[in-house]
Amino acid sequence: MSDASVATNAPLTPSGPVFQLNERRQAALARIDRAPFSWFHVKVWIVAGVGFFTDAYDIFAIGNAALMLGTVYGTTVSHQDNHALAPAVDFGLKVAAPLGNLFGQLIFGWLADVVGRKRMYGVELIMMVISTFAQAMAGQGPAVNIIGVITAWRFLLGIGVGGDYPLSAIIVSEFAATRSRGRLMTAVFASQGWGNLTASLVALIVLAAYKTSIIADGLDNPVSMDRCWRLLIGLGCVPGVFALYLRLTVPETPRFTMDVERNIKLAVRNIQAVLSLNGVHPGVWRVDEELSEQRVDVPRPTLRDFTRYFRRWKNLKMLIGAAYSWFALDIAFYGLGLNTSKVLTSSFLSAINIGRPVAVNTSTGSFDNAFNLAIFSLLISGSSLVPGYWASFVFIDSWGRRPIQLMGFSVLSVLFLLMGFGYNTLTASVAGTRVFVFIYCLANFFQNFGPNVTTFVYPGELFPTRYRSTAHGISAASGKLGAVVAQSVFFVNGNAIQLILRIMGFIMISGILSTLLLPETKGKSLEQLSNESQKGFVRGSYLNSSQIKEKYQYHAQAQIHSNSVMALSYDEQSKPLGHLCSVFALVCAFVATIPLLRFRFRALLSLYHLFRKIQRVIADGGGRILYQ
Repeated sequence: MSDASVATNAPLTPSGPVFQLNERRQAALARIDRAPFSWFHVKVWIVAGVGFFTDAYDIFAIGNAALMLGTVYGTTVSHQDNHALAPAVDFGLKVAAPLGNLFGQLIFGWLADVVGRKRMYGVELIMMVISTFAQAMAGQGPAVNIIGVITAWRFLLGIGVGGDYPLSAIIVSEFAATRSRGRLMTAVFASQGWGNLTASLVALIVLAAYKTSIIADGLDNPVSMDRCWRLLIGLGCVPGVFALYLRLTVPETPRFTMDVERNIKLAVRNIQAVLSLNGVHPGVWRVDEELSEQRVDVPRPTLRDFTRYFRRWKNLKMLIGAAYSWFALDIAFYGLGLNTSKVLTSSFLSAINIGRPVAVNTSTGSFDNAFNLAIFSLLISGSSLVPGYWASFVFIDSWGRRPIQLMGFSVLSVLFLLMGFGYNTLTASVAGTRVFVFIYCLANFFQNFGPNVTTFVYPGELFPTRYRSTAHGISAASGKLGAVVAQSVFFVNGNAIQLILRIMGFIMISGILSTLLLPETKGKSLEQLSNESQKGFVRGSYLNSSQIKEKYQYHAQAQIHSNSVMALSYDEQSKPLGHLCSVFALVCAFVATIPLLRFRFRALLSLYHLFRKIQRVIADGGGRILYQ
């Protein structure tokens, strides 16, 4: 029988040396890494995937909704004669969610490492559901600008969506087996493609349903178009409501429980739950039931430890590589995804036989423009985005993350430079315009069969458990900073499409260089990728005072007179003094409430706090004793 098997089958008690605790930790995590694919993994995929489906739907639906909002409020709110949103208003509406993403990714990424993945999982989804519903119910008033209200709610939506990135990525990563971790994380992220596709499909359905009413209403009273954008946005909260209960029932990851909460028993119970669903008999893992709060002594997540870890170049370069790669990718991904109507105007759509250029000063023209954009968004999603995600799913655990990311950035740099420098030539004829549209679709494909997937996967694998979510949040926030930059460029100089495409091409080249900072993660455990030695990772363990009294009797040795050793029972010595401190503290608290002199009040209150501290020290009984 192997050492790992012995460690696995042995009861988890603190009676053995430290190296046994360390081996048992490694054996427990190895069971997760080698677990066969099961219904539990499917559940994790569904729970996390529905969230990303909702994320993409809510973020990218605004591309179609913005045209509808322009038809309804372009004149009254944006003061535009052509029934379109003013550039500044359109910019604010589209940049609000990515900006909220940035804050949400940083905040929730940090909180998931501090208070736990499970405790935060579901909070971000509640924010998404509430803010989405609030957008659909927003109204106009003399003192309220409806576009401003929607923009504010989209910022809050962005915070929730941003929090979903590190939480879902880390939970999936820490529950997945090593050999299928890449595919499981990609399957979750690929739900974005379906969300994008569904947003375009819903836009088509609601426009088709209200077509007659939209044309009949005219531009002076566009009630039906107002209903269309509200339905399009509001339906985005439906999948979130169904996923909320499942998210609240997901257990804490064993890695966080063991390495951050330092609770051996709870970690093993979580592993038991996973293994039982994988067909492994839970009885393989035996825990001493009396040791309900056994804690291991492992590196703690502190600011000093964070600085020490990332001060080393081998760790810092991984964070730089992951963060900048995501930044570079999202400049192109969100730059194109939220500005398709600016890059591909009605003449481009006419070249591929999608609608005809129609003036926007009529209700028919407004409908046709919104409908044409929805058709083309559906075409992009179905032919480029969704296939790209699932191409990555097929190859990510065989090719590896690094080759896919290098390939994606390389192909994207060529495609963007080709579109940028060949823009005039390609758009001079109908045949050339069709080639341009094909290259545009190809670029969307290689964004997803490339860095859009791997930049999500990489930071969920590279860092130690205590900083994994924080680092993922930093990397994802860097990406959303790129999205904000892209929207700012389109706002400042949105007509210079050639220049923007050329700049994107050179940024893709810089993404190749940042990818070279990243290692290959295929086939390696999360502990191997943490750049920390696992030998001696557990330095010891300790028990709380109740366990000391129940399981072991610790005796303080006192040298009396002739150096004789006298065993002092912890239970006998601590209880009377503890009770005395409790009574005195209560008396101080009672007397302090009497309206006496301020000095006496403060003095008694200080004594109260002092004796409460003494009581806690005695109650703890020196329980934090390390087994060295």
